[in-house]
Amino acid sequence: MQPLSPAFINQLRFNEAGLIPAIAQDWLDGAVLMVAWMNQDAIEHTLQTGEVHYWSRSRQELWHKGATSGHTQTLRGLRYDCDADVLLLTIEQTGDIACHTGARSCFYEETDQRSNGGTQALPPPGDACTELFRTIEDRQNNPEEGSYTNKLLEGGDNSILKKVGEESAEFVMACKDDNAEEIAGEAADIIFHLQVAMAHHGVPWRDVQKVLAERRGAPRRH
Repeated sequence: MQPLSPAFINQLRFNEAGLIPAIAQDWLDGAVLMVAWMNQDAIEHTLQTGEVHYWSRSRQELWHKGATSGHTQTLRGLRYDCDADVLLLTIEQTGDIACHTGARSCFYEETDQRSNGGTQALPPPGDACTELFRTIEDRQNNPEEGSYTNKLLEGGDNSILKKVGEESAEFVMACKDDNAEEIAGEAADIIFHLQVAMAHHGVPWRDVQKVLAERRGAPRRH
């Protein structure tokens, strides 16, 4: 995260109550976890401590997210929108629980019947690779007749790794042919089969995202 100057807060447009809405987004998969309010004091505390603070409208006091539950939020990035009246917080959520119900995200409802949230709540939408891995895990836990994914999983490493090798070779040939459409398609095939192998070995896709994020900020090798 780039250091922010004191002038950053001066750019913001707070409402008549001195508040601005803040969207908390997962630092790895981009999932929207919650929305709350911040005032200048909350922003300053967040920047000073590195842990997110909000303003509680119901209690009319500063709210250190997770201070009681332990589900704190480490600030990874902070932006404001084009009108400077909404904040976007990129955060690392401790315990992977942002909602007071125990759900990962507050945004788990998609029907006309409200639920109680909790750990079994619908996960928030993520990036395409995250969604793909969820589908693979669902096939693993709830096999479907005729599913190609289940056929691979049933075959184990012999079946899965053979396909990883085949798709890698096809990706190389697509690159040699300089065919952009085929390169993209073969790359997608590799990612799918890699994820099947990872699911088979019980390795979460999020672990790969963490490694990539760590490498992005690592010193260059000479």
